[in-house]
Amino acid sequence: MNHLTLFLDLDGVINQKLEGDYVKTWDEFKFCVNALEAIAKLSKAYDKIIIVTNQRGVGKGVMSEADLIEIHCNMVREIQNASGRIDKIYYCSDVHDGSPNRKPNIGMALHAKQDFPEIEFSNSVMVGDSILDMEFARKLGIKRVFISQKSLTELNFQQRDFDLKFDSLFTFAENVKNGILD
Repeated sequence: MNHLTLFLDLDGVINQKLEGDYVKTWDEFKFCVNALEAIAKLSKAYDKIIIVTNQRGVGKGVMSEADLIEIHCNMVREIQNASGRIDKIYYCSDVHDGSPNRKPNIGMALHAKQDFPEIEFSNSVMVGDSILDMEFARKLGIKRVFISQKSLTELNFQQRDFDLKFDSLFTFAENVKNGILD
């Protein structure tokens, strides 16, 4: 049986991004519209849901690791209260782009594979809102789903940079049946 894994970016996919800033406290964290419902739907379609997120704000000292963990704990609780689940969160607080764990490098995915040996990258999907997320997925051979309300022209993206594009995590979830996109 194929084990289906969903990798999700955090800022801009699950929660609203603060342009030019970091979400530093739970009070600043705001779920994207219908993100809780989306994760509840996706929890039925995927065997594992893993968050992989760059969190440079910790490395820069803008926020503490304890602040980040508090945000993650509160977020997971809200997701569970909405009948969804997150199996694990991997984050990279390194400041330097060369860090093996900082997307687009694949260290966080390799850690997930160590923790969950049943993960098959060939049966996985990455949902993200940046070219770094899409490059991370490409390096792993994971299906690349790009989330943005902007057009490709506005983004300076090419169609080849991703496999599918949706305007939100909820729209993506609406198009998934048993982990497979229609």
